[in-house]
Amino acid sequence: MRLEAPVTADDGSGGTTASWNLVTTLWARVEPLSAVERLTAERLEAAVTHRVTIRHRAGVTHRMRFVLGTRVLEIRGIRDLEERHRYLELTCEEVSP
Repeated sequence: MRLEAPVTADDGSGGTTASWNLVTTLWARVEPLSAVERLTAERLEAAVTHRVTIRHRAGVTHRMRFVLGTRVLEIRGIRDLEERHRYLELTCEEVSP
């Protein structure tokens, strides 16, 4: 699984472009938690919530994301399991059109 961080760069026309940079490739346990359908901008989307567990890593933020093949998991919450800096449990959302 890849962990990616957002990067903005000057587009040369006075604006910026957003892209994603690889932070690292790591092991993760991914467990689906729930699935819902919602209407966004008059379009039906399916959103699946996952629990992702990784070894503790400093600097992980809610602005980052995980990529697993073609799937993208956006980080919504971060918790240090047992507050011992051994594992992080992240609540993530996979949105598919």
